[in-house]
Amino acid sequence: MKRKEKSWISPSMGKKMRVNIYGTEGTPVIIYPTAHGDLLEWEEQGGIAILEEQIDEGYNQIYCIEDFAQESFMNSEIDPVSRIERFSQYQSYIMDELLPFISEENSNPYVINAGAAIGAYCALLMALKYPTNFHKVIGLCGYYDIRVHMDEFFDDNVYFNNPVEFIPNLSDEKLLKMISAVDIRLLNYANDPTKGDTHKMSDILWLKFIEHEHYVWNEEAENMWDLLPKILKDNLF
Repeated sequence: MKRKEKSWISPSMGKKMRVNIYGTEGTPVIIYPTAHGDLLEWEEQGGIAILEEQIDEGYNQIYCIEDFAQESFMNSEIDPVSRIERFSQYQSYIMDELLPFISEENSNPYVINAGAAIGAYCALLMALKYPTNFHKVIGLCGYYDIRVHMDEFFDDNVYFNNPVEFIPNLSDEKLLKMISAVDIRLLNYANDPTKGDTHKMSDILWLKFIEHEHYVWNEEAENMWDLLPKILKDNLF
């Protein structure tokens, strides 16, 4: 399996940002880490090994990227305003730096967003806000309400980054149609503790007639990493 690391000093983040790239061709897949993960998380948890066939056969090229949660939502040492502002900078990094970089590395214009837990939130949010840039979302064991990280603080920036709140009020029919064109898959396993959070997000999407799939994998796991790579692989097709 071919693997390489790329990095650059990010104007958006004000620091070096690294990307681990697995494979040389195929549909690009951006994987957002969990709250305590980083760009090595999926490799260290055995997920990349599960995806080896996808990578070696040229079906998918995987881009594992740096985390965002430790500097934003999970950073209790900064105030909530700074947390959401830092996350906005991360979004600028994705849109203004990462996507152009991927387009230089890979000519396939179809981009898949994937992630688990808070990574699933980020994968879905980016597609909801920029539905012409992301074509499929694979949200694994996700929760989609960031109020739990905001210490009761609320402003427009929180609102427009919280899909359980801004989607119900979305009335732009053109934007709703573009979102519906994205292949959205929200996935859990049988004893996944986030099933309720995912079901809530699914109900909200259906409320706005946004086509998507919410599927519960009929297996149980003590450790979510025993199933996450298999579920991701199954939904890359």
